[in-house]
Amino acid sequence: MNVPAALAVLVKERAEHRCEYCRMSQSLQGATFHVEHIIPVTCGGTTSEDNLALACPSCNLHKSDRSHVLDPDTQAMAALFHPRRQRWSDEFAWENRRMTGITATGRATVQALDLNHPRRLRVREAEALFGLFPPGI
Repeated sequence: MNVPAALAVLVKERAEHRCEYCRMSQSLQGATFHVEHIIPVTCGGTTSEDNLALACPSCNLHKSDRSHVLDPDTQAMAALFHPRRQRWSDEFAWENRRMTGITATGRATVQALDLNHPRRLRVREAEALFGLFPPGI
């Protein structure tokens, strides 16, 4: 993806160098986070400030080019979380180190992006040791 450098810097700073989906901090990660299209280009998304988010590699790869997935509770299609249009705290909550979806969008996003994978739980535990978890929302 070709995102102008100045726009990429804006996205990273706006996200406070945290994945806008799982809220992981880039500061303890070896991998570089991605500036990604919230609405994929294949679904009509544009390379614009309001359609870009910072995503850890795991969230970005799990999200892929999808904008909607099944809500595991209702089996109805639900939009994935949109960091520019929705507030994280309206869609998700923390239960200890686990992320829970409190809406169809939240539930669908948690499942589709595998937001409670055991590795993510260990990362949150490590972040807590450094005062990085829970993240400010």
